[in-house]
Amino acid sequence: MSSFEKRFEYSGPDDDVVEPRGLSASQSKGLYDGAPAGYHGMSIRRRDSSVIRLTYADHDVFGNEEGADIKYKTLSWPLVAVLMIAEIVSNGMLSLPAATAVVGIVPGVVLIVFLGRPSSEVHNMGDAGLILGGPILREILSAGTVIFAVFATGSQLLAGQITLAVLSENKLCLMWYTGIFAIPTLLLSFPRTLDQLSWLCIPSCICILAAGLVGMAGAGVHPAPDRHVDITRSASFYNAFVSITNPVFAYAGHFMFFILISEMKRPQDAKKAAWVLQVFATTFYAVFAIVMYVYLGPSVASPAFSSLPPKWAKATYGIALANFLIAGSLYSHTAAKLFFIRLFRKTRHLHQHTVLGWGTWTILIILANGAAFVLAVGVPIFAYLVSIAASLFASWYTYGIAGAFWLYDSWHGLDKGRMRGVYGLTAWKGSPFKTIVNILTFLAGAFICVAAVRSASHLTADVASVKIRGMFWVEPAAGLIVHENQFQLLFDVSSWHRLVFTGDYTILYASRESSDT
Repeated sequence: MSSFEKRFEYSGPDDDVVEPRGLSASQSKGLYDGAPAGYHGMSIRRRDSSVIRLTYADHDVFGNEEGADIKYKTLSWPLVAVLMIAEIVSNGMLSLPAATAVVGIVPGVVLIVFLGRPSSEVHNMGDAGLILGGPILREILSAGTVIFAVFATGSQLLAGQITLAVLSENKLCLMWYTGIFAIPTLLLSFPRTLDQLSWLCIPSCICILAAGLVGMAGAGVHPAPDRHVDITRSASFYNAFVSITNPVFAYAGHFMFFILISEMKRPQDAKKAAWVLQVFATTFYAVFAIVMYVYLGPSVASPAFSSLPPKWAKATYGIALANFLIAGSLYSHTAAKLFFIRLFRKTRHLHQHTVLGWGTWTILIILANGAAFVLAVGVPIFAYLVSIAASLFASWYTYGIAGAFWLYDSWHGLDKGRMRGVYGLTAWKGSPFKTIVNILTFLAGAFICVAAVRSASHLTADVASVKIRGMFWVEPAAGLIVHENQFQLLFDVSSWHRLVFTGDYTILYASRESSDT
């Protein structure tokens, strides 16, 4: 055990011994600052042998908020659960029936349930890089979080684009729909604190649940005439692995947990919110994927609502619109806040209404939303770039680093179970089941990352090998790339040409523009 570990060796009470205002006076040495149990057992010894007792504000990202104009730590765990559901249970679920169609119903359900397994320490992901690998890994994971948040915002903009196109029967070009949807997304991401967004997340959760139920009802009322259910299905390695990245992306909101938990009144209650999310998301995802696949068969679209008759498609997309909007604003808010906290941590601009603080925040919000908009409308293969981003980052944030973090905690005697205070291999051997599960979780994250990047890169190269006109061409839906078995056209294509390549992908373009494509 190193001298650092000895100095900070845990010697306090159990984690459950926490009162609403923190520890009792005897346990916290008279400090009422909301710290978790045992926190005040830590101290820093100066060279002159004097001791500085740490308080929770010394360690907390927002410090002591008493008397602050802008208070961040205001969320209760039920509101955090709602925020988690609103940003995770969103457009990602619409790809799950198509993913099930690729590999069959049994492997598809197994993937959805397994990938939804709750991770014991996933809520600490924001600090994982600094703790696990120092400043370098911190910068890598922070950059990955910003990149993935921007890509996720762009994905929500595309969902909004499809929704508006369906509702208006494609009266405008797709770029206009994206721009129209991007404006309220930007405005809703402006609040500095998440509590101002949390109440909007309640109707957001209701909307996505209602949309899923209406979609399943529509599939039951109007099933595909040629439907059949495959228990298992053979597929190429690349297509099969895309079916894995779809549920990975559907669960990929874990990278936001740190920011959500950092704004809780009592971070100790984060596990309650995480359990509510995981139970709801895993159950809803599995039921939605099974019902839609059973009634619509292997030709089910991605997004799944596009396989429904026009009236049902309009109803489901219209109900889900609020969820796409809130989820997009949460992602762009996250990207901006990471930069904002790094710039102004422990300064008055974080907690006061200053020109510099609000000016910087405004610029960051505009940049985050602007980058997402440009990617969504300016990159024809953006959907496949999202798959690569999910492979690179979501596989680690959702699975790999969660396993690594538990292994790190256990090695350093910080396991919250009976092995607390036991170090190294002894701690791992003392909890063999947890050790094996977390090692496998880490390896699964690594495997998903490598294999999914290869698969997504392969498919992206196939798409990019065909000349595609710039997205700012305003012909409705022109240049749209679709997957033969995973996308049902929303538009009248009687006058369109069709170009098929690599056996799976199609580019559609208007006949009068065919000579330019």
